Amino acid sequence: MVMKLNVLTVVILLMISCGKKDKTAEVFKAATEKVVENELNTIDIELEVYDYAGLEKFLNKKDDKIYVINFWATWCAPCVKELPYFEKLNENYNNENVEVILVSLDFPHLYDKKLKPFIAKRALKSKIIALNDSNENEWISKIDESWSGSIPATIIYNKNERKFFEKSFTYEELENEVKQFK
Repeated sequence: MVMKLNVLTVVILLMISCGKKDKTAEVFKAATEKVVENELNTIDIELEVYDYAGLEKFLNKKDDKIYVINFWATWCAPCVKELPYFEKLNENYNNENVEVILVSLDFPHLYDKKLKPFIAKRALKSKIIALNDSNENEWISKIDESWSGSIPATIIYNKNERKFFEKSFTYEELENEVKQFK
């Protein structure tokens, strides 16, 4: 990082000496954001990683909670778009026996480079699990027989009822589905 900041200093000094003072703040901001982004790539987040057998315990609990389990990935634009709704649901209902679990389907070799920085940058508070099981032809149908495997996909369940959704949600739609379980 020291080397990056030294290069940044040289760039700024060159711009000032060339008479482009008005652009200095803009260049400094852009360069600083790049340094911060690179630093996020080294963040050490404890990530729970399971194969399907390990994930099963989260899919079949028989207690008094309502579980909202969302399957997503950082490379899935509709997934990323709806994540704030799951986070808002987690925040608004965490004292009402509702647990949100975000199951990442990101590729294992990208956990450190993409997934962990994504989690840190967005300050995700919901429980996050990474599913590392390459035998998707077996586990997709075990999660729900109707699931084609596309994401986003969501399961909402309690000890008495279970619903599966292969779609994106707005916050209102998500909240309405959870309320049906109360």
